[in-house]
Amino acid sequence: MGNFKNKVVYQVYPKSFCDTNGDGEGDLKGITSKLDYLQELGVELLWSTPFFPSPQRDNGYDVSDYCAVDPRFGTMEELEELIAEADKRNIGLMFDMVFNHTSTEHEWFRKALAGDEKYQNYYIFKDGTPDKIPTNWASKFGGPAWEYVPSLGKWYLHLFDVTQADLNWENPELRQEIYGMMNRWLDRGADGFRMDVISLLAKDPQLPDGTGSGYVFSPEYFAFQPRLHDYLREMRRACFDGRDCMCVGETSFVTTQNAGSVVDDGRELDMLFQFDVMDMD
Repeated sequence: MGNFKNKVVYQVYPKSFCDTNGDGEGDLKGITSKLDYLQELGVELLWSTPFFPSPQRDNGYDVSDYCAVDPRFGTMEELEELIAEADKRNIGLMFDMVFNHTSTEHEWFRKALAGDEKYQNYYIFKDGTPDKIPTNWASKFGGPAWEYVPSLGKWYLHLFDVTQADLNWENPELRQEIYGMMNRWLDRGADGFRMDVISLLAKDPQLPDGTGSGYVFSPEYFAFQPRLHDYLREMRRACFDGRDCMCVGETSFVTTQNAGSVVDDGRELDMLFQFDVMDMD
């Protein structure tokens, strides 16, 4: 793909882009069928929102399998065809990935619920009783950011929907699993990743309560934490160095003050989403 600085990027939402089988939802073959049109527009990099298996509680951002294609969108063979046909037209593909959390239907979480300590350590579980929540953090979707599992006597953290359990990035085994999956997709033809809520990977290890009464949304304890930079630099070394690809971060709670910490100082990300303009009113 060469230099990405001058590339024209086009976002595709597969579910609504083009339906080729008449089921009322778009699919991967629909994207492939429009590649000539996209080439005419001057598109050079196609950013697709998630097409991975998902219960669709959050428009596909609740991934239940990072390594497969959701049957509603097609097959792995159809994805490979899309990559190959796009490559013929010098159009790269950027996958939209979520590394802060998985669906509670993910195999890792199912194993965690079944008592497997290895996979419990893939998530942020805290021992406790149903009458004492670990922190007063609120979920972005409303209500508490913790859910109690009676069979385990533990709470798990979910900064978003209750079916989106946060991953434990302090666990090096989890990080290596993620990097391995990313490299497999890059080897299969992905040209980079748009990484959802990537600024939330690191949480304050002390898990302090937020200031205020009731449940409090407390990004000061889970956004742009110091360890985030360690994780992103490790990710770059493991996945991006030596490859011709691009990584874009959806950096929730970014400011003009902290933006440079992930794109300038350590070149952890190539680009980021700057959300300040959303709050101008």
